[in-house]
Amino acid sequence: MQKTKSFTEGSILKALIALSIPVVFSNVLQSAYQLIDTFWVGKLGSDAVAAVSLSFPIIFLMFAVGGGLTIAGSILVAQSIGAGNIQKANHIAAQTLLMILVTVLPLTVLGIFVSGALMKFMGADANVLPLATQYLQISFVGLIFVFGFFAFQALLRGVGDVKTPIYIVLGTVILNSILDPLFIFGYGVIPGFGVAGAATATLLTQAIATIVGLGILFSGKYGIHLKLHEFKPDKALIFSMVKLGLPASIEQSMRALGFTVMTILTAGFGTSVIASYGIGTRILSFVIIPAFGLSMATATVVAQNIGAGKLHRAEKTAQLSAMIGFISLTLIGALVFIFAEPIASAFITGDQAALQGSILFTQIMALTFGFLGIQLSLGGAFQGSGNTFASMILTLVSIWVLQFPIAYILAYTANLNELGIWIAFPASNVIMAVVTVLWFMTGSWKKKQALVTTPMEDKVIKEAMIEEGLNN
Repeated sequence: MQKTKSFTEGSILKALIALSIPVVFSNVLQSAYQLIDTFWVGKLGSDAVAAVSLSFPIIFLMFAVGGGLTIAGSILVAQSIGAGNIQKANHIAAQTLLMILVTVLPLTVLGIFVSGALMKFMGADANVLPLATQYLQISFVGLIFVFGFFAFQALLRGVGDVKTPIYIVLGTVILNSILDPLFIFGYGVIPGFGVAGAATATLLTQAIATIVGLGILFSGKYGIHLKLHEFKPDKALIFSMVKLGLPASIEQSMRALGFTVMTILTAGFGTSVIASYGIGTRILSFVIIPAFGLSMATATVVAQNIGAGKLHRAEKTAQLSAMIGFISLTLIGALVFIFAEPIASAFITGDQAALQGSILFTQIMALTFGFLGIQLSLGGAFQGSGNTFASMILTLVSIWVLQFPIAYILAYTANLNELGIWIAFPASNVIMAVVTVLWFMTGSWKKKQALVTTPMEDKVIKEAMIEEGLNN
């Protein structure tokens, strides 16, 4: 019997907490991959560190594409569970994996061939170029496992299971911490592969995670029950999922690209300012992990309730999530503001100008963390209703219509220098929170129905019901 968890009844607060905390923990563990790689590669010297650093923006961009596409599967599965149609959820799950496979293969092949050119474009010198290229090529080979595990996590999240992926990620992070030094430096009969060893260790652990995840999905014991006949291409459904997932991919990609473009703005003010920006954004990346967890939890609860036709409960979920996001991130922001100096000091020593700049930047941002919480929470509600396009538009406006232009005008036209860049972050947070709330209040997001039915889907579901004796 398949185990699914319904969030269409009972306490909304408990549902959001039960979903968001494991997601946050899982995201923290996922970040550990990069930290472990950076730690061990750092012992190889500056060229090795530069190779990994130059590769990371490209890898992060690919992660954004994969993570965005799998959101479609999570939303549709959650809506199917809310509607009480498990067979539909199973079919959508199979088509989600098929869509991921079709997407990742050309990306992998293309990525392997253009890795060298990409690293040259990123500024790799003669010493770093071969190391960075090899690291990136191996990472592209492992992309199928990364996308596969993203899909596994998203599908289980759709049926309300966010704990199982944590156990898998925890196991692979521990394994990666063992394989990294083994493959980087070698031991006994195992030769050391240097920077390539770090990428290989990550590839192997991610492959194990994906294989375990597929085994769980085929077992039928964790909410989803995959069967081979459900992998027959359902072109209409796949098209609908791409249409739903593509805006989410663009949204996440633009967030990643936005950090890069803002880095270019800071470059004109010297190394210390770049360092200040790097420290501040690193602190921000840790702070918003809880907000992203709450956003994903909101998407799942809203999707299930929309699938069940409980629009009022979906709206209450979004409102409560926005309140939680505002209050919790405001409290976190207050703590970050008070302890900005010791926090920044943990990231840098010796450069007093960079330290003071990062403290100022962090304190200016911290005052509006709560508004960012509102934006991400309601964005999750939009995604859960299938309104991924609205969520994408809000993100594009936030970065390219507000944050970047405000930063440029204040820094270079108003001659506020780096202070203008720092101010752009809270300014865009507040404005976008207001815009998002106003959009939410129109109620138009509730009219979007992502759940689709295609002739192929109906046929597969009926066959599955007959096979399992559920056609009576």
